[in-house]
Amino acid sequence: MRVLVSGGAGFIGSNLVDALVARGDEVTVLDDLSSGKASNLDAATAGGARLIQGDVGNPEKVSEAFAIAEPEQVFHLAAQIDVRVSVSDPVFDLQVNVGGTINLLEASARAGTKRFLFASTGGAIYGEGDGRNLPLDEGADRRPDAPYGQSKLAAEGYLDLFSRLHGLETVALRLGNVYGPRQDPHGEAGVVAIFCGALLSGLTPKVFGDGLQTRDYVYVGDVVSAFLAASGSPATGAFNVGTGREASVLDVGEAIASAYDVSFDPEMAAPRAGEVQRIAISPAKAGAELGWEPRLDLSEGLRLTANWAREDRGG
Repeated sequence: MRVLVSGGAGFIGSNLVDALVARGDEVTVLDDLSSGKASNLDAATAGGARLIQGDVGNPEKVSEAFAIAEPEQVFHLAAQIDVRVSVSDPVFDLQVNVGGTINLLEASARAGTKRFLFASTGGAIYGEGDGRNLPLDEGADRRPDAPYGQSKLAAEGYLDLFSRLHGLETVALRLGNVYGPRQDPHGEAGVVAIFCGALLSGLTPKVFGDGLQTRDYVYVGDVVSAFLAASGSPATGAFNVGTGREASVLDVGEAIASAYDVSFDPEMAAPRAGEVQRIAISPAKAGAELGWEPRLDLSEGLRLTANWAREDRGG
């Protein structure tokens, strides 16, 4: 199958590209390399994948990528993912997450692409889960607490619109807190990568708030398998990709420190604006309609990630 992966040089995207190449697909990656790394694709390009450096916000570059890839399916993972950036610059967040999605949808409609798979968010789109019946399913009220979640929700609306207007099969995978190999501890990163980087460097990890805030942590390999399941299914619409279980930031830090045989004594800092206190999302619909379920439990996933981070640093 011919596929185009936006954001394919990033953390999740490059893991997905590896799996698509292994599946035998003809893979073209569109990535501006602002946060992704070309080196993440070394194995994939050796296996035949192509990298086009370009921004999804640039319609001409998107058209060029489509002309080269002629994709039957599009996997759209390119995004502005930093909640803090979305709060400080919501217009930029909108331009990337909504404008970039529209550019790819328009190109898909022109090219006759059959299926469009979008990396949405399962935490930020539902908003605060404290006081609600967790884990939340896809029918739960969507109450974003930051522009990032609102931009992803708006992008999902455009998926539905293009499905109705152009017959494009669209899927939004609402991802939990994704962690695993290749997540960068610098810049736009999740807490798992940040803790790994700090503890390996002998630095004091920083925890914002009381550390009791919970997330639904899902291993990147399970996320990749969700994209593959959605790719091979006729099902459309929104699907949660999470474990349905809560884990606190402090619990995650303790588990990573244990993997390195060090103590976890973080610096506590003020809470950050726009972040929720509790969230977990139910994967039941994905199980019923896509045949997908998370395989790796958090303790094993954190152990694998901690070991990868140590090996990646040469130690």
